Amino acid sequence: MRFEVWTRALAAAPVDCLIVGVFDNGELSDGAREIDARIGRRLSAAVKRGDFAGRLAETQLLIDVTGIRASRVLLVGQGTKSALDRKTWRRALQAAIAALLRTRIARVGIALSRPATAVMDDYRLGRSVAEFTAAALYRTNDLKSARKPKLPALNQVWVTGIGASGVLGARRGLKQGEAIGVGNRTLRDLANLPSNVCTPSYLAAEAKRIAKRYRSMRVRVLDLAAIKREKMGCFLAVAQGSDQPPRFIILQHRGGKPGAAPVVLVGKGITFDTGGISLKDPPGMDEMKFDMTGAAAVLAALAVAGELALPMNLIGLVAACENMPSGRAIKPGDIVTSASGQTVEILNTDAEGRLILCDALHYARRFKPAAVVDIATLTGACVVALGAHHTGVMGNDEELARQLVECGVRADDRAWQLPLTEEYGEQLKSNFADMANVAGRDGGAITAAAFLGKYTRGLRWAHMDIAGTAYLGGAQKGSTGRPIGLLAEFLIRRAAR
Repeated sequence: MRFEVWTRALAAAPVDCLIVGVFDNGELSDGAREIDARIGRRLSAAVKRGDFAGRLAETQLLIDVTGIRASRVLLVGQGTKSALDRKTWRRALQAAIAALLRTRIARVGIALSRPATAVMDDYRLGRSVAEFTAAALYRTNDLKSARKPKLPALNQVWVTGIGASGVLGARRGLKQGEAIGVGNRTLRDLANLPSNVCTPSYLAAEAKRIAKRYRSMRVRVLDLAAIKREKMGCFLAVAQGSDQPPRFIILQHRGGKPGAAPVVLVGKGITFDTGGISLKDPPGMDEMKFDMTGAAAVLAALAVAGELALPMNLIGLVAACENMPSGRAIKPGDIVTSASGQTVEILNTDAEGRLILCDALHYARRFKPAAVVDIATLTGACVVALGAHHTGVMGNDEELARQLVECGVRADDRAWQLPLTEEYGEQLKSNFADMANVAGRDGGAITAAAFLGKYTRGLRWAHMDIAGTAYLGGAQKGSTGRPIGLLAEFLIRRAAR
């Protein structure tokens, strides 16, 4: 896919189709008026006849257009002009790309009206076009035996309406949006694979493939014996019920000054979660292949850093294993010792994500990080609290948590901060160990974070619970690609400091 900026007249744009906007009162956008005057008023005539109302995300393709270089014009409804914002603009763009993908149009120019510059400047316009186009082009890596449909013809997108002073910003946005598209595809490909393919060893192999792709990358994978030497007792306890051997992945992007404190991303890599002895109900259990989305997000974020050669040091840590019931599996009431030396009473084996993460977070200390962020499909309680709209954010550093929430707003990948005070940690008291791994139903997403907080004292740490945002279930089952937009925004901002 090629993305570029066009600064001259729309009529001369070297494309097969121009995308122009119409508002719901029939008012043509600036781009539409410019084209309308060159093609014999075909656009205004279609609106006047009532053929096109301009309702948000409505589309209509005009063919055999003369008077301009493009032979087709795609009308897209942009809704009420006074309500135009990033959200409505995005819906219009997504509808336009979806309509184009049903054709064999290869080159397109985007001339939609955009919100005010304060809301969407030239940089943000370019980045959004590339990012959302890449997401729309994504095709699920299914294993169907039927012949695959033809790939979309679209291979070139021009952004128009950019002044000479905004070209550099728009091109920078296009480059970053394209890199985020690579991350989105990496995350979704991994998350959508079945668990008999995407095993802990597969995740390790993917990390090696990413490291090979970028000169800035180094990778190390700890096998079972090495994990035992690290005394990761909580991680090993979860893994012991499975025939699939666990893997601990360390993927490093060395783009900053030697010795500069890195940002560490930690990902939950449960490649399938049965719940263990605390077995889940069968309905929806197939969706537990998505329980490694935190790991996929970390690997995808490292791929974005590699694509952009971000000038920062970044480390991705992934604890990968299965949570299975067997004669070797941990049982409710068992007590295990974490790598930090703290003991944990296992009251529920389905609260396994926090067990593998606590050892990974302790491992992060050796890098003396500037900040640590873990990403995990951790709790159903977060889904109850926030639904599928916001990722939950908690942590011991208010500034770091606030940065993540702000990055979510800027990236249209929203998060919401939940409280994390000492009272929640007190709910984890155990009669027999330093702590229990669960604390009941009340505040479940927060007590899970409080558990992780016991392993992050002295670190600048934030936790992202993506259980509600990482994937869709039912007929729409599949990875959403979140939270790669938020993470990319966070890393790009950190690198620009």
